[in-house]
This record gives sequence, C-alpha cells and structure tokens, in this order.
Amino acid sequence: MKKYLAAIVLSGALLMTGSTVWAQQTKLPPLALSPMDMAYYPPGYSMVANVEGKSEKLIARIIYCRPQIKGRVIFGGLVPYGKVWRLGANQATELDVFSPVTIAGHQFEPGRYTMYAIPEKDKWTIILNSQTDTWGAFGYHQDKDIVRTDVPVTNLTKPVEAFTMIFEKAPQGCNLVMAWDKAEVRLPMSF
Repeated sequence: MKKYLAAIVLSGALLMTGSTVWAQQTKLPPLALSPMDMAYYPPGYSMVANVEGKSEKLIARIIYCRPQIKGRVIFGGLVPYGKVWRLGANQATELDVFSPVTIAGHQFEPGRYTMYAIPEKDKWTIILNSQTDTWGAFGYHQDKDIVRTDVPVTNLTKPVEAFTMIFEKAPQGCNLVMAWDKAEVRLPMSF
C-alpha cells in the first residue's frame, strides 16, 4: 500500500512539474492597450438565457476597441476634427445586426457592417459601410458607404477615460451611445 501511495504522489509531482515547465515556456501576449469590448441590444442580453428561451430577441451587437485618454488631447488632437475615424482603436468598429433595424431612414437587414465617424466639435457624422474586416480607417472606402448621418455632440462635465459604447432603450427602439473624453453622441435605431 505504501508503494502504491508513493507512486501516486510521485506521478502527481511529475505532472505538476511538467505543467510548470510547459507554462514557463509558453509566452503569452500582454494585455492589449485598447482592449476589445462589445455591447448588446437588448442591454444585458445573455446567450445562455436566449438558448433557454428566457431572453428577448437579440437585435444588435457592437464590437469595438476601447482606447483611453491617458492625459492626451483627444478630439482635435489624437482624433482630428473633420477626418474619418475608426470609432475606437485597432480594427474598425463593427455593428452586427440580427433583426432588421432602421438607421437614418435606411433599413439594415441582418448582417455585419463597419462603422466610422467624422468628429466635429458640435456633431459627428456616423458612417455605416459595407466593407468589413478593416484595420483602422486605412481600409476605408467612401464608395462602400451605405448611410451617413449627423448626430449632435453633448458636452459632458466629467470626462470618460475609456471610449465606451452602449445601447440604451428609447421610444423608437434604441440609441447607440458613444462617449469618450467630454463628448457623447447618440445614434438612434428603430425596429
């Protein structure tokens, strides 16, 4: 019995040592400086609850990266006024539509769309584009625009450190709220 117990202990020790050696050899990437995030409509949507039939129908999802202020001048500095912006960091922001939605009078069928913005001090021009899987605004082609719409900027008293996008319920359906630094805009969506 003692030999059997000693063999089990030795096997466990060898397994743990092997795992430690393997883990030490694996080089994992550092945390992204502008981590990817996503938001769903309806807010709080849960894939698990939906599978179980306990959730509202999924309408839309936004996938974007969240740069931070880090003491920089954002609008009119890092993000120039009057130029196409990827609406976040890294790859261009993508809007996934799962049920038909209307934005600026245009009906979007289920599918994937890329979003950009042209920020100004008092308004942002929001662009929905058919070309997907682009890095930044470098791959932006205006001829692929589906719709452009202007939304007013609300000036915030307290800055938002990390670029944030959320959906909020609204009488017409929802608003996609985008906020960073002291600027906030709302893109109305109806369904």
